[in-house]
Amino acid sequence: MRLLWLVSEDDPRFSEHRGVLEALEGWSVEAVHAAWAALDAVANSSYDAVLVDFPVPDWSAEDWLEEALRVNAAVPVLIREREPSFDRAVRLTRLGAFHYLGDPLGPEGLLKLLNEAAHWRQRWEQARGGSHSGAEPWRRLLIGESRAMRQVVETIRLVARRRCTVLITGDTGTGKEVVARAIHMASGRGHLPMVAVNCSAIPETLLEAELFGHVKGAFTGAIHHRIGRFEQAHRSTLFLDEIGDMPLDLQAKLLRVLQERELQRLGSSEVIPVDVRVLAASNADLQERIRQGRFREDLYYRLNVVPIHLPPLAERASDIPLLVAHFLEKVCSREDIPPKRISAEAMERLATYSWPGNVRQLENAVEMAVILSGERELLVPSDFPLPSPAQWKALNATSLPSIRLPDEGMDFEATIARIERSLLEQALRRSNGNKKQAAELLRLKRTTFTAKLKSLQAAANW
Repeated sequence: MRLLWLVSEDDPRFSEHRGVLEALEGWSVEAVHAAWAALDAVANSSYDAVLVDFPVPDWSAEDWLEEALRVNAAVPVLIREREPSFDRAVRLTRLGAFHYLGDPLGPEGLLKLLNEAAHWRQRWEQARGGSHSGAEPWRRLLIGESRAMRQVVETIRLVARRRCTVLITGDTGTGKEVVARAIHMASGRGHLPMVAVNCSAIPETLLEAELFGHVKGAFTGAIHHRIGRFEQAHRSTLFLDEIGDMPLDLQAKLLRVLQERELQRLGSSEVIPVDVRVLAASNADLQERIRQGRFREDLYYRLNVVPIHLPPLAERASDIPLLVAHFLEKVCSREDIPPKRISAEAMERLATYSWPGNVRQLENAVEMAVILSGERELLVPSDFPLPSPAQWKALNATSLPSIRLPDEGMDFEATIARIERSLLEQALRRSNGNKKQAAELLRLKRTTFTAKLKSLQAAANW
């Protein structure tokens, strides 16, 4: 990977920094000493990351960053200053810096940041189909040609470049965040990362600080200043998932930020202007929650300027073959597995299934079929042991479902094998295919987990 390093020849730590950078595994470093030369390189060459050590003669960090993002919006810029400060970190991050290097950072920390920057750039380019693509790259996120999907696509084309808020509704697993990312990518803010917050995944006591930030001493445990997600999303997009689970008192503060376009960090009286495009999503009926007194009506209308509803997968079954082909390619590519095919009988089974877990369940089913089919190229119906809606509900419950011994008895080994397979599959899903993390979730040694997985794969091949 390639790193462009802009640094003054008079920088007293030039030799020290150069030694660290040139020792980073997997990175080649090109050092330039003139700001204009660095901008020209950014505009005309492909770098995985850019590191700038300020001060740079005749340039402020703000001006150079703005010009760099103007000539190449895809470049992740990391800025380091001799006298770092929290306020400078906030300002430059809001202006589009990928990261601001403040505290002394060792080689391992620097390598981690650079790898994150390179990964972000790779995803940015892949999503856009390359920097020279003239098509609508965001359209590739939305798999399907059904009438419902065509309506979603047309709505995105109309609203993406506006600042209006969008409320995305639909059952769990229908792809609400994917639609949000498509809107962001199609907007004029797509060169900056979208910031996402799941309002139901963060405790109520912490959600306000998560959104708006806090100052040191604002509450017990606040030992540092911290910028919130709104400030992180300045000039970009903030996606608020499961907005219906936000506490009522926090809903009032969110409404004020949306109306006034300014906020106050927790524990501070300073008013901070923000330029943020807000997208929200909910799988709950917000109008019913309004009637129950659990959601503010004024906030609902402020969010629901443009509604987008995603129907359950069962209502757009014509999209299933396209989704299956997409997930097959995605999983095989990610896992470095030779391409696999799906039999007509297996596709028929998938196309006629009810999919209570929607698109997310379909993706998980394809992923597990690919992994557990071993070396076999063709996927068959038995690779997709799809649960009934009642079984799906039990599998996703917080407690283990009870097992009743029928009067005629049961095959103990086969039953235990099914439970074992289910647990292995769930652990792989939770860990996004990471076997080490999946083993930890099941309190197993990695070697034991791998052995059980191979045993299942062998049984599938047989």
